[in-house]
Amino acid sequence: MSWTNELYQVYENNCGKDDEKNVLLPVSHSTANAQIEVTLSKNGEFVTAARLEDKKDSVTIIPVTENSGTRSSGIAPHPFADKLVYIAGDYGKYVTGKRSDNGKYYEAYVKQLQTWKDSKYTHPAVEIVYAYLTKGRLMQDLAETHCLILDETTGKLKEKEKILGIAQEDAFVRFRIQYASLFAESRTWRDISLYDSFSKYCSETVGSVQVCYATGKTCPCTYKHPSKIRNAGDKAKLISTNDESGFTYRGRFDTKEQAISVSYDFSQKIHNALKWLIEKQGVPIGSMVFLAWSSNLQPLPEVIGHLENDVSVSQKDVWGDDWGDSVEDNSEAGSPLLSDTMPAYREHLRKTIWGKAGNEALEQGQNVKVMIMVLDAATTGRLSMNMYAEMPVSELYENVGKWNYDTGWLRFNGKQRKNEIHSCSLYEIADYAYGTEQGDFVKCKPEVRNDIILKLIPCVVEGRNIPSDIVGNLVHKACRPTSYKNNYNWRKVLETACALIRKRIIEEKEKRKEKGEYEVSLDYSCRKRDYLYGRLLAIAEVAEASTYEKDEARITNASRYFETFSNKPYQTWGVIYNRLVPYLNKMGTEKRRYYENLLGKVMEQFETEDFEDNSKLKPIFLLAYHCQLNQLSGKKNVSKEEK
Repeated sequence: MSWTNELYQVYENNCGKDDEKNVLLPVSHSTANAQIEVTLSKNGEFVTAARLEDKKDSVTIIPVTENSGTRSSGIAPHPFADKLVYIAGDYGKYVTGKRSDNGKYYEAYVKQLQTWKDSKYTHPAVEIVYAYLTKGRLMQDLAETHCLILDETTGKLKEKEKILGIAQEDAFVRFRIQYASLFAESRTWRDISLYDSFSKYCSETVGSVQVCYATGKTCPCTYKHPSKIRNAGDKAKLISTNDESGFTYRGRFDTKEQAISVSYDFSQKIHNALKWLIEKQGVPIGSMVFLAWSSNLQPLPEVIGHLENDVSVSQKDVWGDDWGDSVEDNSEAGSPLLSDTMPAYREHLRKTIWGKAGNEALEQGQNVKVMIMVLDAATTGRLSMNMYAEMPVSELYENVGKWNYDTGWLRFNGKQRKNEIHSCSLYEIADYAYGTEQGDFVKCKPEVRNDIILKLIPCVVEGRNIPSDIVGNLVHKACRPTSYKNNYNWRKVLETACALIRKRIIEEKEKRKEKGEYEVSLDYSCRKRDYLYGRLLAIAEVAEASTYEKDEARITNASRYFETFSNKPYQTWGVIYNRLVPYLNKMGTEKRRYYENLLGKVMEQFETEDFEDNSKLKPIFLLAYHCQLNQLSGKKNVSKEEK
């Protein structure tokens, strides 16, 4: 089933359900951001008016015609609530310049409203608003209630005065009615009976009858499809057929009717369902929107961000202030920091991702589908669908769980001041792989972030392999600690690089049909050249830093030569070690012996030809570096394995 049919089913299954926060728009309705709210009596008399102060509260559901719902120029009034230029008969008295002549706008609005009022589908609110607006004194009433601010000298609207960021002359007005009954809905933009009234009225006046390509039925069709899909101010359309002089269909069809024919009802329902889903659970990523929904609208696991909310961190060295200061033997308390954390992390993922909803998804198997869609602006006024996929909801849960497990790595929790395993968000991967340091954060350009996240979404939801260019960029950034003024920023880059390197190792193992596991704890038995060199670099880093004063901010030689070391390890290690010797000599006997023994044990694991190999290190050296660094900085005691 196509995405249009899936959206149609969402509409049919959820239309009429009362949800104050997220309203599924009726057919022939859209949204607009209002700046002024006018209250009228049941007799059509002005009561009061007020400026809207909250942008969230300004979103207003309005009836729209086929023309007004897609208007960009010309005269196309909305049927009920609209801008001052359309609904104010005395607009010209208060506005200067060409816009003061709004006669054609006002006449078109009043004529259209009267037609609805005189039809069999009229509504009390329509009659009340018509009775008031035809008096032609809206601008005067708004000025007297100080909703509109006038220039004391000219008596015209004060220039540069704005309401919620909109110029006064462009203000949009909505209406509240004081009915006699206390049970009647006074907010016309929330009045279901008003929705129903216009939907029925519009159904008899819209579109020419043709065959709808979507349903196969003969019914009124439209070539003016709704915009405002991503938000109330969005002018981009997903379906458009208004280019008769370009190359939209020329060369394939003679007319637009041959190219596409969609019924007005079908178009309204799929667009309104899409708007509703985006408002309800869409994830905005700059101009892009990520949307995932299941056929039964059950909750779905997080795809783009963290499984849990991110925590704030203080801008201190996340590895602590006392690296290696205490090396006394206490074997009971000195077990490796990550000896049993991965099983705990797996259990955490199981509870967080699956839970009750996930277990239900597994039981339902193939019966419930999940649809995944990514929308972005292709050009001005055009919306593109950058991705669309369908799969069983149980498959999504499994893929998301595997992604989070495979990219799990030890990360610093700034709130609790401790290290813990969790995966990285797609925002982090994009920023750390392609961003630059901007004060306390690392960020990349919005368009770059969108592109990278779009590449990564299939890796999460469909289980595809991570693009090698993203991993390569992260490795390159992680090998340059001196490029970051804030040490914390580089540590986050390093953690993210390690997470994706681990993911890549698991992918390669699975390709060879081996067990797809890779522990995040330090592997004392690994004798690979790249791994051992990573351990040596971390030991040199901690040993030198442990001799610094508590508040001393200096770059260690290990950090200074990090990138050179990654390219020419044998040659560079000689330089780093020679510069480390003076710091070892500054230590007490026991502490110096500890670090010398630790370096010696790692050196003993090298094969001579491997140690003297000066070729570029593979990314796994970063894993060893991070694990060894964390193992030394995360505890004060020495385990039996280290002695």
